[in-house]
This record gives sequence, structure tokens and C-alpha cells, in this order.
Amino acid sequence: MTVEADIFNLLKGLVSNHVYPDTAPAGTPRPYITFQQVGGIPLSFMEGAVPSKKNGRFQVNVWADGRTAASALALQAESAFITATTIQAVPLGGPIALHEDELKLYGTQQDFSVWSDR
Repeated sequence: MTVEADIFNLLKGLVSNHVYPDTAPAGTPRPYITFQQVGGIPLSFMEGAVPSKKNGRFQVNVWADGRTAASALALQAESAFITATTIQAVPLGGPIALHEDELKLYGTQQDFSVWSDR
């Protein structure tokens, strides 16, 4: 299983399966979550062996109709990452508030360091 599949499975129960890598399709009902890998820590060994684990820095965005709903969902997503058993995740800072005025979307953005099986 890929780390993206692990993240989807981790978050899908929070938003009725509305979890998407990169961007959500137009017209996606709110609330929903998007995520994307934005870097990571490369792991290599001097003898050239392939590591069994990999690291990625993942940006997680939650979107809702209001600030309170977005903030509450962000806390649930953070808790899901921290307590996950299929990956090891650590928040890299607190949530950042987002607002898309034209779309009337409220959200948060938070990065996590995620260790997973290769």
C-alpha cells in the first residue's frame, strides 16, 4: 500500500470519503480534505541498501463552510495523524488559517512529517 492510500484511509472517516490528493474535484461537497507531498527527508545507506522506510512532508488542507467547522476538522485530522498505527506522523507546526473569499471556503493548512513503509 502507498503512503497516499494510508493517508486516505486515515482521514476518510472524518469527511465521508472526501479526501483527495492534490486537489478536490469541482463541486465536491464540504467538508473535505486535500493533501500533497511537499518534500521529505531522503534516507540512504553507505553500503547502497534500499531502506525499508521512507519519509515525506505532507501538507494537509481541510475545507469547510465556516471557520469553526474548519478548525474543529483540523484538530480531528491532527489527532488522526498523531495516533495513526499505519504511519508515524509528527506535526511540523500548528495549523494555518485559510480563506477563499470567492468560493466562501474556510480552511486550515498543516504540515506533517510522515514515516511509512517503502
